[in-house]
Amino acid sequence: MYSIDLLDGTSIPWLGWGNGSGDASKTAIESGTRALHAGIHHIDTAQLYKNEAETGEAIKKVGLKREDVYVTSKISTDDDGNPVPLDSVRSSVEGSLQRLGFVPDLYLIHNPFVAASGELKGLWSALEQLKSEGKLKSIGVSNFRPQDLEAILDGAKYKPVVNQLEYHPYVLSHLEPVLSLQAKHGIVTEAFGPLTPVIRHPTGGPLKPVLDRIAQRLSKSTGKKIDVAAVLLLWTRAQNVVAVTTSGNPDRIKWLGEVAHLPDLLEQSEIDEITKIGKGVHFRHYTEHMEKDFPLPNLPDGVDKS
Repeated sequence: MYSIDLLDGTSIPWLGWGNGSGDASKTAIESGTRALHAGIHHIDTAQLYKNEAETGEAIKKVGLKREDVYVTSKISTDDDGNPVPLDSVRSSVEGSLQRLGFVPDLYLIHNPFVAASGELKGLWSALEQLKSEGKLKSIGVSNFRPQDLEAILDGAKYKPVVNQLEYHPYVLSHLEPVLSLQAKHGIVTEAFGPLTPVIRHPTGGPLKPVLDRIAQRLSKSTGKKIDVAAVLLLWTRAQNVVAVTTSGNPDRIKWLGEVAHLPDLLEQSEIDEITKIGKGVHFRHYTEHMEKDFPLPNLPDGVDKS
């Protein structure tokens, strides 16, 4: 599977299976095992998902070597959304490692509100210290707005290797300041919710006919069934963005495994067309973090109200 290089010299598989929502979270061992058997050797979990232990169990069950599976976990707020006190960060991280049964390849701050107000830099410094001690490997962030990135980059010993956030064509305009800052510092974007335009947008918006047309072309040219979701994932990879998606459906997991190993099929004109149309719409599904104190673009949501 194609991998994307990170600024600390490591690399991350471009497609990951996440166990944080829906049936996937309820069947983390069974579905995780299916994902690994399907050839998706990249699992994304978090403290908040309460299945770090199941992630480790799935890897054991399949019998893969630990180094053959890329694993991400995250330090999260508690169930009530309370931040992690700075003097509890080390024990919180150690809890993750104990539940997993190993040190994950990548460890993230789940969102900027994991830290109390004014303590985000301190939280990042605590992860830096754990990395310096060899207790963590790659470290990064999730759901970070420009002000959050700037807060931890100021005097950082280690820059975050990724920022994992909702990423798809319909949030490109809003994310422009974030993406620009990440490009400046070599921080890779990692997408969750990459299929939102086709599975969560009420109508599919103006991208729908374009994705349909491209999917039909690819199906005809390859002799395989290529659907609109595969087109969106290929577009994500073409942006050099890691895609994390999820499913607890056995057939869908098998399909994701097939997509993970597809070659580059999109023409540059198609990639550019998807990007251009996406920038004319603002539609976000996960609004909890990225729409707080981060101005929204004055754009339509792509829903046909006629």
